[in-house]
Amino acid sequence: MNQILLIGAGGHCKACIDVIEQIGEWQIAGIVDRKDSGVTEVLGYPVVGCDDDLAELRKQYEYAFVTVGQIRSAELKMKLFNRLKALGFKQPSLVSPLAYVSKHAQIGEGTIVMHHALINSAAQVDDNCIINTKALIEHDAIIEDHCHISTGAIINGGVVVGEQSFIGSHATTKQTISIPPQSFIKAGSLVK
Repeated sequence: MNQILLIGAGGHCKACIDVIEQIGEWQIAGIVDRKDSGVTEVLGYPVVGCDDDLAELRKQYEYAFVTVGQIRSAELKMKLFNRLKALGFKQPSLVSPLAYVSKHAQIGEGTIVMHHALINSAAQVDDNCIINTKALIEHDAIIEDHCHISTGAIINGGVVVGEQSFIGSHATTKQTISIPPQSFIKAGSLVK
């Protein structure tokens, strides 16, 4: 099994760990967090360093994954993704075995597809995205880089979600609309 470092020790990290354990193809080597976080382990996995240690850790580990959540802003998640890329880490896409991803869909690097999410044919999810539990990405939809599609959200056919956007829990979009970059869509919204 390939070893992987997780970057960020908050609540989203716990959800990512559960997906990774279910996949069964990765060994979690440890977690990297802020120097001053005070966190020493998450679900039994040790914190092995802070952001300042990433260059040194790269000598030992080939794979890393950003496990920082995203609500108001994608800035930190994007910064960490780009830092890992610059250091030469490989950032796999991670898909829960309980999710459905069409063989005709595309998933970018550093993206996670959580339990019971559905990504249908000809949909495209770009890099460093979170497709959260029970989210639906319909045919021909495009989710640009650094987006979070939250729990139970529905992105209908042909919708384009601009980069760094957050779509709240149980929000629903009308088909074939474009959502501008850096949008924040509240939970339960109907987006026309």
